Amino acid sequence: MRKGARAAVIGSVFAVMVGGAGYGAYNVVTAISGSDGTGADGPAEVKTGPPSGAEVKEASRAFFAAWEKGDAAKAAAYTNYASSAEGLLAGYRDDAHLTDVRITPGAASGARVPFSVKAMVSYDGKSKPLAYDSELTVVRGETTGKALVDWKPSVVHPELKDGDTLVTGESASPAIEAVDRNNVVLTKEKYPSLGPILDALREKYGDTAGGTPGIELAIRHGSDSSGDTTLLTLAKGRAGKVRTTLSASAQAAAEKAVTGFAESSVVAVKPSTGEVLAVANHRADGFNAAFLGKLAPGSTMKIISAATLIDNGITTASGPAPCPPEATWQSQTFHNLTGMRPQLNATLSDSFARSCNTAFVKYADEVKVDSLTNEAEQRFGLGQNNWKTGIESFDGSVPASGGPDTAANMIGQGQVQMSPLNMASVTATAMTGVFRQPVIVPRALDDRELATAKGLSAGTVAQLRSMMNRTAVSGTAAQAMTGLGGSIGAKTGSAEVDGQTKSNSWFTGYRNDMAAAAMTQEGGHGGQAAGPIVAAVLRTGG
Repeated sequence: MRKGARAAVIGSVFAVMVGGAGYGAYNVVTAISGSDGTGADGPAEVKTGPPSGAEVKEASRAFFAAWEKGDAAKAAAYTNYASSAEGLLAGYRDDAHLTDVRITPGAASGARVPFSVKAMVSYDGKSKPLAYDSELTVVRGETTGKALVDWKPSVVHPELKDGDTLVTGESASPAIEAVDRNNVVLTKEKYPSLGPILDALREKYGDTAGGTPGIELAIRHGSDSSGDTTLLTLAKGRAGKVRTTLSASAQAAAEKAVTGFAESSVVAVKPSTGEVLAVANHRADGFNAAFLGKLAPGSTMKIISAATLIDNGITTASGPAPCPPEATWQSQTFHNLTGMRPQLNATLSDSFARSCNTAFVKYADEVKVDSLTNEAEQRFGLGQNNWKTGIESFDGSVPASGGPDTAANMIGQGQVQMSPLNMASVTATAMTGVFRQPVIVPRALDDRELATAKGLSAGTVAQLRSMMNRTAVSGTAAQAMTGLGGSIGAKTGSAEVDGQTKSNSWFTGYRNDMAAAAMTQEGGHGGQAAGPIVAAVLRTGG
């Protein structure tokens, strides 16, 4: 937000002059210090215990009355954190330009009082009504014993958090109209997962997309206006157009698929170009884990591990990779999934399709500490913090870990961290041999420099595709990939996490010119949760 009065940051502490400051300042001091102004007769008895119904009603009534009048100091004096409350309440009037405030309390439930707020936002000749619901709780002051409003920023507006302010003025960035690769308009109402992504695109490209800013009431998070959250638009600006690489059909399928599993994320890319076709999250926290998640990818990592074994001349798809019931590396014992029978004469393709952990751990002796890291960085373009997708993203991390983590990293545990975006890219590189850094907006939009890597040899690609196809047709991914025609391949993964009763479910696969990867926290085995999500997206064909 470029204009508007100063923002009063929640939590700021300021000095209060008592002499001549009047009733409001006196109450600020007494609420904090515990002094109640008693005279020569000695201190009054300090009440204890929960506030009575009458006290709850009176404390909330007095707070609401002062707030309605715009008397920030007086309203703050009825809270248990007056300095912080006064800053936000003053900003409500001066910075957010909210007037004609009318507060209607609901029926109290114990010490909790719900209420509705109606006000008028007025700025630069533009006005618009605002209405919302919130609630407060009345508590007993620790030192005064008085009934006071328990101060939280959400009292003023339910979306406010510590460090936030309310401001009205010209928007920080002009609005954008984001469109997909076929010029279909993308909105957060139709595609809920795109909400934070569209906000990020507006923040980055709004000023250069040809639009003009509007007038908005917004929540400012800290001192940076670039991440403002709009609450009300008083005057619309002109939206600038931002073209994305997304496919509306793939996005719709991704949005629907993730809703079937809590804490799920999926990304689809076009291997021939690196363009992101879909990105969706179904999470309680609204976090874009699809691009920013940092979690152990489990056995989907075996795509990179298999490439490492092949490229370092250790074994081949048809070469030996025995699958014993357990394997020990530097005093740490690794096991396979429950019920997996040992196969001591297995090939790498056998062990890959069955997702045998011990087969890969057994080769830790022959893999240098940095072999997996070099493969990930130099051939798959991971872990160098240089991806420029168009919005913020994580590039993956495959550190050169010694000790037991050398073996654990091979099976996607240890210190390895990935996002669904990273694993979709890994799959795209495995099927084409070329690393193409994923992008969600065309490079031509801002001429940014994309990350590069040398990719894989034709021989390695042929072996990886063969093993991934076998996994999709008759291995651990077969059930999820049932019914998908064309050129297909997949890899399952389940990653154990300390403190979780179930493992995280991972799955990555490709079909023709689409690669996708999904992750479901505490979803169990890869084919159980993440697998159906990926398959649903691959069915769209991009």
